[in-house]
Amino acid sequence: MKSTEDISRVMDTYGDMVRRICFVHLKSRHDTEDVFQNVYMKYLLSEEAFESSEHEKAWFIRVTVNACTDWLRYFSRRKWVPLDLIQEESAVLDGTSREVLEVVLKLPEKYRNVIYLFYYEGYSAVEIARILGRKENTVYTWLARAKDILRERLGGEWA
Repeated sequence: MKSTEDISRVMDTYGDMVRRICFVHLKSRHDTEDVFQNVYMKYLLSEEAFESSEHEKAWFIRVTVNACTDWLRYFSRRKWVPLDLIQEESAVLDGTSREVLEVVLKLPEKYRNVIYLFYYEGYSAVEIARILGRKENTVYTWLARAKDILRERLGGEWA
């Protein structure tokens, strides 16, 4: 079992990232908090020995994505979210950021994942492939398709 100092360190280091991944997947602040707690409980009980900080970060990403998938599967969550809930959750964002968030949240899960990891977490396509357990070319294809969808829905040039 992990020490209190270790839990505090990883919560400070990865807490925001875990919450963002959860919110991108679950689209609900309340579900996000539930899964967030589950991820840190898994860490607390884990006997995993990490090789580096990058290995630890990748572990948190993988466990978070899996926990979100399990949460959605277990509770058979609805496939839609009321627009007023998304607006409530994104009220702190400016107009452009809110518009981009709404379009990203409407992307299929595989595209949401690669867009988040590439643009928000700064991973390369090679690293994303390793994290998601996919081939590099698959990740490049998903990134290109996601960019095309975003470009089409947002208009103009997008990254």
